[in-house]
Amino acid sequence: MNFVSPAMISDRGFELLSATLIFSFLVMLVLYAAGCRSGSKGSSLKPHITGNLIHDWWYGIQLNPQFLGIDLKFFFVRAGMMGWLLINLSILAKSVQDGSLSQSMILYQLFCLLYIVDYFVHEEYMTSTWDIIAERLGFMLVFGDLVWIPFTFSIQGWWLLNNKVELTTAAAIANCFVFLIGYLVFRGANKQKHVFKKNPKALIWGKPPKVIGGKLLASGYWGIARHSNYLGDLLLALSFSLPCGISSPIPYFYPIYLFILLVWRERRDEARCAEKYKEIWAEYCRLVPWRIFPYLY
Repeated sequence: MNFVSPAMISDRGFELLSATLIFSFLVMLVLYAAGCRSGSKGSSLKPHITGNLIHDWWYGIQLNPQFLGIDLKFFFVRAGMMGWLLINLSILAKSVQDGSLSQSMILYQLFCLLYIVDYFVHEEYMTSTWDIIAERLGFMLVFGDLVWIPFTFSIQGWWLLNNKVELTTAAAIANCFVFLIGYLVFRGANKQKHVFKKNPKALIWGKPPKVIGGKLLASGYWGIARHSNYLGDLLLALSFSLPCGISSPIPYFYPIYLFILLVWRERRDEARCAEKYKEIWAEYCRLVPWRIFPYLY
């Protein structure tokens, strides 16, 4: 009915970015104040105050704060993923309006759409991830969910609006294979871990799972690398950037950033698991020596 232009988001990206950034600061102020005043003893709402303002602000005080019965950690992730999708769809509409729709734009949009829809279809698997289990809801996650995910994960789309890329058929097919392999590893690893936590006797790749110390899964993808899901995530991130070609490093900001983040997170996770599982973790590391990249790292 022409009330709102579908290209409005792409036309006002910086305005929306600044407004969302301000909103994330306001949200964190409320979370910080509520956390400091909380007297809860439960693990999800018990405040963890170190006395270091910067540390508590960045990492948060409570694990799973709620508002009107809604888990805010899940809510913000949903908002970020839906925001990413809406930005992408607006960028797509803008490219159609400008007559600049290209094969690269279609590939990028298709890969992101499949990834986002898959997230919501398998959202239950998020309950087994580091963010939900271990990270408190601080500015790192609030900013990451509300600002970083929608506005930086869509950089490739913004870039393609102003840059024309001609992909060969071979390059497009190779790009599809990178996405498919990344998806199979990412989704398969997360599913195996989630199923194992619900039923430790469930078959993995048609065989009984190998378990270290009755707690750590060492079968399937988790018998190849200790953080195999990170490998899948990195391949997916790379597949979002490959449609942009190799003429500029700008579209590769997301996979480069993600690589740095996941290596940092993997190191934190390793330290946490070594402290929690002690000799069981040491045995797992001997059995599965590779952290993320088999035979490389």
